[in-house]
Amino acid sequence: MSVTNLEYLFKPKSVAVIGATNDPRNAGNIVMRNIMAGGFLGPVMPVSSQAEAIAGVLTHPSVRHLPKTPDLAVVCSPLDEVPEVIHSLRERGTRAAVLMGAGFASMSYEESEDIKHTILSIAKPPEIRILGPKSLGLMVPSMNLNASLAHARVEPGKVAFISQSDSLFATVLDWAIDKGVGFSHMVALGSRIDVTFADILDYLGSDPLTRSIMLYVESIRDAREFMSAARAASRNKPVLVIRPGQALDTVLAELKQRETGEAPYSDEIYDVAFRRAGMLRVEDIDGLFDAAQTLSTPRQVFGRKLAILTNGTSAGILAADRLLVGGGEMAPLSDDTVKGIDAVLGASNWSRANPVDIPFNADGKAYSDVLKLLIKDKNSNGILAMHVPWTAQPDVEVAEAIRDSLKRVRRMVLTAWLGSGQAGQAREVFRNAGIPTYETPSQAVQAFLYMAEYLHNQEMLIETPDSLPTDFFPDTARARKVVRKALETGRESLTEPEAKDILAAYGIPVVETRIAVSAKEAVIAADELGYPVALKLRSPQIPQPYDVGGVLLDLETPERVWEGAASILARCTRERPDAYIEGFTVQKMGRRPGAHELYVSAHLDGIFGPVLQFGHGGMAREMIQDQALTLPPLSMSLAKELVSRTRISTLLKGTPSHPPADIDDICLTVIQISQLIVDVPQITAIDINPLYADSEGVLALDAKIDIAPFDGEGESRLAIRPYPRELEECVTLKSGRQITLRPIRPEDEDTHRAFLASLSDEDLRLRFFGVVQREFDHKDIARFTQIDYDREMAFIATGLTERGEPETLGVMRTNTRPDNTEAEFAIVVRSDMKGEGLGSMLFYKGIQYTKERGTKLLTGQTMLENKAMQGLSKKFGFEISPDPHDQDLVDMTLDMDTVDL
Repeated sequence: MSVTNLEYLFKPKSVAVIGATNDPRNAGNIVMRNIMAGGFLGPVMPVSSQAEAIAGVLTHPSVRHLPKTPDLAVVCSPLDEVPEVIHSLRERGTRAAVLMGAGFASMSYEESEDIKHTILSIAKPPEIRILGPKSLGLMVPSMNLNASLAHARVEPGKVAFISQSDSLFATVLDWAIDKGVGFSHMVALGSRIDVTFADILDYLGSDPLTRSIMLYVESIRDAREFMSAARAASRNKPVLVIRPGQALDTVLAELKQRETGEAPYSDEIYDVAFRRAGMLRVEDIDGLFDAAQTLSTPRQVFGRKLAILTNGTSAGILAADRLLVGGGEMAPLSDDTVKGIDAVLGASNWSRANPVDIPFNADGKAYSDVLKLLIKDKNSNGILAMHVPWTAQPDVEVAEAIRDSLKRVRRMVLTAWLGSGQAGQAREVFRNAGIPTYETPSQAVQAFLYMAEYLHNQEMLIETPDSLPTDFFPDTARARKVVRKALETGRESLTEPEAKDILAAYGIPVVETRIAVSAKEAVIAADELGYPVALKLRSPQIPQPYDVGGVLLDLETPERVWEGAASILARCTRERPDAYIEGFTVQKMGRRPGAHELYVSAHLDGIFGPVLQFGHGGMAREMIQDQALTLPPLSMSLAKELVSRTRISTLLKGTPSHPPADIDDICLTVIQISQLIVDVPQITAIDINPLYADSEGVLALDAKIDIAPFDGEGESRLAIRPYPRELEECVTLKSGRQITLRPIRPEDEDTHRAFLASLSDEDLRLRFFGVVQREFDHKDIARFTQIDYDREMAFIATGLTERGEPETLGVMRTNTRPDNTEAEFAIVVRSDMKGEGLGSMLFYKGIQYTKERGTKLLTGQTMLENKAMQGLSKKFGFEISPDPHDQDLVDMTLDMDTVDL
C-alpha cells in the first residue's frame, strides 16, 4: 500500500501515449483524441513507428526518442509488448503508467499471471505505478486530463469515482453527464496488479478537490490494506460503495476462481466490512448520486424518524410506505405542532397526522409556514417536503417560498417535486440553493435513509466501547497446549471435551463432558458426572447425530444409559452402515428452563480472515436463518451491535413471562471467541450450538473446533489489526513510581480527556503550535484514542492515582505513511511529571517501535522556542534544521538505519 508517485498518475505535467495509431477503432487513437480534446496543457507525446502524426501531433518512433521524460505513460501496445515498453519507460525515469492494451482475453489464467509478474518485476512499484492492465483509463477534469477510452468527457466537480468495472465506468459517465454532475477524478482500476482501491483511497482521502468518494467494488484482495485505507478516508469525507451482491457472488463462485484464482466471496461479509469501515453501501447508481448529494449538505441526520409534508395524499402514502419498508419511522407530531398547523390551515383542512397533507390550493406562504412548524418539532430527524402538480399551486412559486424559509436552517430538509416542466424548474431552484431535491418520493426517502445509515456507521466508527471486565484473563497457554497436542497426532478437529476445555480456558461456562468408547465406559462416565445425562453418538461420518437418532436426553439411571447406547448403535447400524462409530459423548444435562438457544461461531474467509457469526441456535438453526456476521477484533459496543442485528435480540430483551437475558454475558462470550481465534491461530473454525442464555448468564452445551497448522501470528489473519498487547511494559520513574507504557485504547477516552485538561496552557501551545481551546469534544477525543494500529501508534504512560483510579501521564504518537517510508512523531508529558525521565522513556519506546516496523525516517516539527523538545530529540540522534517554509518552526529528522537500540 502506497501513495508514492501517485501524483504522477493524477497530476502529470506531461503524457506519452505508447502504441498510438491512426486507426479510429484502436485504443491508441481513441486515447490520443480524448487527451487532445480534453485540453491538457502539458506536452502530449505519441509514440508510433507507423505514422508521422496522430490527432495532429507529431509522433516519436520509441520511448528512447522522446524529447523529454513523460510523467505519465498511457500504454496501448499489445500486452505481450508491455514488458519491453515498461523497461524503456523505467530507464527514462517515468513514474506512472496506464496499461490499456488488449491481449488478456486470449490468455489462460497461468499465462496472464506470468505476464503480470513480469511487468511488476520490471516496473518495481512504486518506482513506476501501474494502473491496470485492462484499464479503461482515468479522468482528472481539474487537470483537463482525459486519459481514457471513454466516449465523453465530464466537467470538474467534487466527487471521485473509482470503478472495478469498465462498463460501470462508462455507465456512470453517461449518468453524470445527463444529470450535470462533475467529478474530481474518474478511475477504472482494471486488473489491479499495482494500484488498488486502498492506494487511491489513501490519495483521495486527503485530496482537497475531492469532497466525497464513490466506489464500485466486486472484490478486494488485501482486506487489511483496504480496511485501513477505507477507515482513514471515511473519517475525512463520505465514502460510498456499490456492490451487486448475491448475484455477483453466484457468478464469481463459478467464474472468478477459474479466471483469477480468487476464492468465492460472501456478500454479507463485504457488507459488514463496509459498515465497519464507516462507509455507506448503496443499492444502485441512482442511489450512489442521491446519497452523495444528501451527504454533501452540512445538515445531518441522527435518526430514522421522518416528517412528510405533501399536497397529495397518495404521494404522501407512497413516501411513508417506502420509509417504513426501508426501516425508517414516521415521526409523531407534537401537540404544539398540531395546534400550530391548525392555526395556519384550519383543523378540518389537513390530515392532523404525519404525513401532513396540505390542501391542494394552499399557496407558497402556507407551505413555508407549515414547514417552519415541522422544523421546530424535535420529534423528527428530518423533513421531506413534497409537491405534486396542481394548477392552483405554481411549482416554482412554492419552491421559492420553501427555499427562502430554509435560509439559516440547520435541520435536514429534503424536497421531491414530482413531474416535469415547471417541476424541473422548481428542482433547479433547490439545486441552486444547495437543498437536496429528487424527482420521486422513493428517491427522497431512500436518500434520507442512506444518510441516517451513514451517520450511524460514522458514530460506530468513533463510539467509545464499553470496557471489558477487568477479570477477563484467558488461559491462552492452556488452550494452545490442547491444540498443539491434537495437531501432533495429525488430527483436524478436537474432541468435544477438548473443545470445551478450550472454551473454559477463555472463561466460557460449559457443560461437563466425557468421552466413552463403549456402553460400559458411558455408564462409568455418567456415574462420575451425576445424573441426568445426555448421550450422543460420535462418528466422523455423521456430523449431526440428531439426523440418525443418535442423541438421547435426560437419562437418569445407569440402566437407561446402557440401554440408550445399545439403541443408538442399532439405529446407526441400520441407517448408516458405512459410518465408523468412535463411541459416545456423555454430558451432564444443562438444566436451564426457558433459556434461549443461541449459537456463536467463527470461520476463516479467504479474503477477510476470521469472521464471527451470532444468531438463533438449536436444532432449527438452519431453518430459522437468523444470524449476523462481524469481523474481529471486537469491543462490547461492537458485540452489542452484532447481537442487535438478529431477530432473536428482541426476545433477549425479555417478555412479560420471561425476564431479559444477560446481554452483557452474551456479548462477552462473543468477544471471548473473537479473542480465542486471534490468540490461537491454529483454530480454523469454532461452533458453539446451542449456547443457552437467560437472566443467569450463558452455558455452552455443545462445541466443535477445527484446527490446522499455522506458523504466523494470529493477528496477521485479521482484516483489522487488534490491540497489540505485546507492546505493553512496566517501567519505573526516577521517583520510584511504577507505571505502564502501552498503546492507547478506545476505552481511554475519559482519562485522555482528563490528561489534556491537566496540561498547562504553555504545554498545549507548544504541542499544537498555537492557542488551543481546552474543550475537546467526543469526536476529537475519539480521533486521539481510536487509532488504526497498522498506521498509527500512540504510547501512553498510565498509572494509578492515590484513590486507585487510572490516569494518563504522557503520550508519544507516531503517524506512519501507508508505504512505511516515513513516520511523524509528537510527544507531550503532563506538566507535573517533568523531570521524572518519562519523556525519554516514551521517546525511546516510540523510536524502538518505529525501528521494528522497518520505517525509514522518523520526523517531527516543533516551535523554534521549544528548546526542551529539540534537546530531547538531539539526545536520540535527530538532526535539527530550520523549517524552509516557516521560520518559527524547526524540523527534526532521524534516519532509522543509523539507530542502534
